Amino acid sequence: MTPILKVSDYLIAHANALALEIVEGVIQGMELKIPETEKNQAITMYIGFMVFLGESIGRNEEKIPLFLIEWSKKNAISQVIPQGKISEIVVRYPPTRVIFTDVITRISLECGVTLQEHAFVIKRMNAMLDLSLNETVCGFERLSEQYKEETQRELAHLSAPIVPVKEGIVILPLIGDIDHFKAKHIMEQVVPKIAEMRVNYVIVNFTAILTIDKEIALYLHQIGHMINLIGIQVIATGIGPDIAKTAVKAGISLANIPTFANVQKALEYIE
Repeated sequence: MTPILKVSDYLIAHANALALEIVEGVIQGMELKIPETEKNQAITMYIGFMVFLGESIGRNEEKIPLFLIEWSKKNAISQVIPQGKISEIVVRYPPTRVIFTDVITRISLECGVTLQEHAFVIKRMNAMLDLSLNETVCGFERLSEQYKEETQRELAHLSAPIVPVKEGIVILPLIGDIDHFKAKHIMEQVVPKIAEMRVNYVIVNFTAILTIDKEIALYLHQIGHMINLIGIQVIATGIGPDIAKTAVKAGISLANIPTFANVQKALEYIE
């Protein structure tokens, strides 16, 4: 049996012990405190890693370890969901690589491989670790963007709920910071729903708005005009001094829009 095949057999035969050595080495070296379930998952993954590496160098095949990609994706998910930092995972790769290199070097010396063969094994090992690292980072970025978009959609929905109060009357309270995403949501999602409800009045309440700029103010004015065009009267309430100043700076005239201090006054006006 050639020395390189001895390394291959050793990695496969001792995969369990080697995986445990690497995981415990990283945990102790970095002084990590992780749940036992996470530790066991890492051990299971590295057992597969050792077996795959052993088979790869034994057969001299360069295949993609799908189990490693899936594990890396799970690492990315574990950081995205609680809004963690990808650095918490990435920082583990350098010490892992060092321990891996020490383990492979020890096995290579015991099996009597040449320097060239040793470099070959290290190269395969690094390729697998790099694949895992790249998949973790890229997966984190993809999932973060997806999570961000889902959060924005949810916030947009909460920032402009349609509240029916009486037959033919709904209140549209605008809540929080109104940005381009939320304004677009109102235009594309809220207005069509109001049209379907066949109401006569929409009371737009600005009381809970935190910030609004000139461009968004103009956009909201256009939305109000659109609602008027479909035969629904828009009434504004809760417009404070800051919003009024922003409207004036944007060149918006509120003369044609009934405006009241609060919703109660607006309802009295309608009745």
